[in-house]
Amino acid sequence: MLGTRKAAHPPAAASRPDAWRIVAAAMFACGWGGNQFTPLLLMYRRLGGYSTLSVDAFLGAYVVGLVPGLLLAGPVSDRRGRRPVLVAGTVASAVASLVLCFGGQSPWPLYAGRLTTGIAVGIAMAVGSSWVKELSSDAGGGLAARRASLCQTAGFGLGAGVAGALAQWGPWPMVTPYAVHVLLTLAIPVLLLRVPETRPPLPYEGGPVRGLLTGLVADLRVPMPARRRFRLVVLPMAPWVFGAAGLAYAVMPQLVGSRAGHWGLAYATGLTVLTLGMGAAVQPVAKRLERGAGARAGRAPVAAMAVMLLGAALCAANAVLLSPWLAAATAVILGAGYGIAVVSGLLEIQRMAGPDDLAGLTGVYYTLAYAGFLLPTVLATLSAWLSYPVMLTAVAAAALLCLALVATGARVTAAMTATEEERSQRRPAPAPWEHRRAGRG
Repeated sequence: MLGTRKAAHPPAAASRPDAWRIVAAAMFACGWGGNQFTPLLLMYRRLGGYSTLSVDAFLGAYVVGLVPGLLLAGPVSDRRGRRPVLVAGTVASAVASLVLCFGGQSPWPLYAGRLTTGIAVGIAMAVGSSWVKELSSDAGGGLAARRASLCQTAGFGLGAGVAGALAQWGPWPMVTPYAVHVLLTLAIPVLLLRVPETRPPLPYEGGPVRGLLTGLVADLRVPMPARRRFRLVVLPMAPWVFGAAGLAYAVMPQLVGSRAGHWGLAYATGLTVLTLGMGAAVQPVAKRLERGAGARAGRAPVAAMAVMLLGAALCAANAVLLSPWLAAATAVILGAGYGIAVVSGLLEIQRMAGPDDLAGLTGVYYTLAYAGFLLPTVLATLSAWLSYPVMLTAVAAAALLCLALVATGARVTAAMTATEEERSQRRPAPAPWEHRRAGRG
């Protein structure tokens, strides 16, 4: 889809059936680095003396880094190859953890480290997801999407779990979690050099800068036949992917943390692992919902938004009750919504994209998804004027509106697709000489 290409990509090198596992390991490591910080928010408030708004701003810096990582890495890898971009992202993830080791009492290393972490995770999600799909030639689109999302989710969950446990019970709580991630990541860039490239580099037409900019615009453009479904189904659902995660393990622990006493850090870690563990466990459900006519009917996106609505409503109720047990139940429900939404969104994008814009559109999808991770920062900012029960009630109302939009959009676009298929079946086949004439023309 890049308008500046002179020729199509040459065939990719033959890959081993298990080559995708190394790419998945890079996604796992970057996901680990991306989410290891989340359960440490309470630690930075207690030991570092940062305010709630400050620690939520660290999450915001992560999202600021994610946006260029997601939007730029995919198109660059479409043009220059998957391998060099993902190697750079994996190295950046390790460097970010080294910088975070020096955070301590100064906010600037924390901002810099979180910004770099966001860039690394953005690269892993946009480029890694596409590379796993291209290397999974033995699997259908549904299994390839599950492989990518499962590895990333596992990294998010285990990274948070190990970092939280080390911060609660290990030595040097502001250093040890990041050192473990650096050790985990060290060998992966070298292993990635052994993975077959699926997008060999192509020359730029009109110079590298102009060619890259033109290609970037082309790669981030949703194909015309899919734009209506993208606007009506993907767009209303995507921000809830990580919006649900932010509610479950960034907002809830801070609301009920006082009830957990000195176990607050371990409790926050448990909520993070519970949310992401449930997100990983329910991902096969999304694949089953997408079977047959279910994909066109949008069963998985509608189911995801229905679960999100339930979770948001429980968050609003628990803002009044402040029950750690209800917060845990809410984390399970929001994790289920996250798991169904992230897979169904990837499958929607993979059906929309062609081979030349898969990474770019994957980056667009994840950018929209991660916009929801700004929700805790928005709520913390507004808390100076509004109470959390009021704000979370508004969040639940927004979830209800998005559910209505997704359900209506799925029904409308499915009906349009069915009508177009029916028309194509009724259209008489052209005569043999018309085939020949079309071939010449």
